[in-house]
Amino acid sequence: MAAVVGGAIGLAVLGTAFVVLPGLVVGHDLAGASVSAQDRLTAVGEVRKTMLQALAGVVLFFGAYATWRQLRVSQDSLRAAQESNLTDRFSRAVDQLGSDKLDVRIGGLHALWRIAEHSARDREAVISIQAAFLRTHLPWPPIGAGAPAADVDINDVAPLETRVADAQVALTGLGVLCQHHREQRWVNLSDTDLRRADCDGLWLPEVNLDRACMEAAGLFHANLTQSSLVSTNLRHADLKTAVLRRARCVGADLRGARLVETDLRDADLSEADLREANLRKADAAGAVFRRADLRLADLRGADLGTATLTEARLDGALASDLTRWPVGFDHLGAGVVVTDDPGPEPPPLLQPPGITTKAPKLRSIP
Repeated sequence: MAAVVGGAIGLAVLGTAFVVLPGLVVGHDLAGASVSAQDRLTAVGEVRKTMLQALAGVVLFFGAYATWRQLRVSQDSLRAAQESNLTDRFSRAVDQLGSDKLDVRIGGLHALWRIAEHSARDREAVISIQAAFLRTHLPWPPIGAGAPAADVDINDVAPLETRVADAQVALTGLGVLCQHHREQRWVNLSDTDLRRADCDGLWLPEVNLDRACMEAAGLFHANLTQSSLVSTNLRHADLKTAVLRRARCVGADLRGARLVETDLRDADLSEADLREANLRKADAAGAVFRRADLRLADLRGADLGTATLTEARLDGALASDLTRWPVGFDHLGAGVVVTDDPGPEPPPLLQPPGITTKAPKLRSIP
């Protein structure tokens, strides 16, 4: 009732203002000047028109403000609902990782992956969960009855996607999510069993893979920029066209690894074992091979023009006329064998996947 009375009083005041105020304004402006009744009526009408336009503008402004406020409230409500839904999905996905059923764990990993793709705020948490999942499920040296022993021949180890399918899903998801901007600079995958893992095309920059076993892993065109691979086992790994720029590979075991056309610029391969490794056409400008073992390695067409080869062992390594050496370096005196260049490399589509290729027996000394 009070609202109705208040509204009626307001309308009465407004009506009175429209009746009385225009005459007062005109009278004030004329200051007693003599004008005809018609002109005075016209002036009063113009004042009323102006007042109506001003009132319409005020009404429009408050209407727009009310709409904006309503929109903000609706958006806040929607955002709160989305956050609540996202939190529920996140919790359910994490719970699924603890299931004893493989398909449930894979579903949980895919759910987390999808959440991270759509929520930048949760991306770091998902990456950390994926990394922790790999560290706990694939420790190196391996433990548990189901894991192949550390000394099993690599040709008797099944690809990771067959051996531990959920771990391969976690690794793939991590390698995709790391393409995005990351606040957390390092991802910890140290001491993990990634034998015959499929990492083709994955982004793993600034990932700590120290002491991990990546024997015969597929890393074709993978991005390992500034990653740490200290004492990592990469025997027979396929790193063709991979990017290891500024990577730290000190003491890494790269025997028989395929490093064809690999970007090794400014990488640190000090004391690395590269016996029988294939470095054809690799770009090793600025790389450090201090005390590295390059015996029987294929260096044909490799760019070592600004590399550091202090105390490196090169007995039996192959080179061609296209191999570039540091100025003044006596590669023949170091035991390098110069032979014909192999020419263009075959396209990758004509070659079997690295994770299914049988690793040949190494000729080098164990």
